[in-house]
Amino acid sequence: MAEGWTRYLLGGMMEPYSAGIEAYGLNMNAVKVMAEAGIDISDHRSKHISDLGAIKFDYLITVCGYAGEHCPVFPGIVKKIHHGFDDPSRLALEAVTEEEELGYYRRVRDEIRDFIISLPAVLNKGE
Repeated sequence: MAEGWTRYLLGGMMEPYSAGIEAYGLNMNAVKVMAEAGIDISDHRSKHISDLGAIKFDYLITVCGYAGEHCPVFPGIVKKIHHGFDDPSRLALEAVTEEEELGYYRRVRDEIRDFIISLPAVLNKGE
């Protein structure tokens, strides 16, 4: 969802790449709630950081606690930022209905959107 929002809101300013320390596959609930917001991420895929090859990054932004604690070192990165979000797939495990399950995804989707909107100011801090 973070890559989708970044491409949609800030695509002219930056080139986002999304990957994790584990790849799980595309989450259809994430696809559904992003489509509700007018963003198609159905062609995205879950990638492992090793899938990104030799891309040189200016920033490393982690969005979950586990990645923030276990992310490997990327030499040459100017700035690392961590902004943790709840994992909607974990929250949804306790949902009783599909609507409740999607509610977790919608909440996290909107929190990610708000963070991405603030990202230019966050990146400019301290530079």
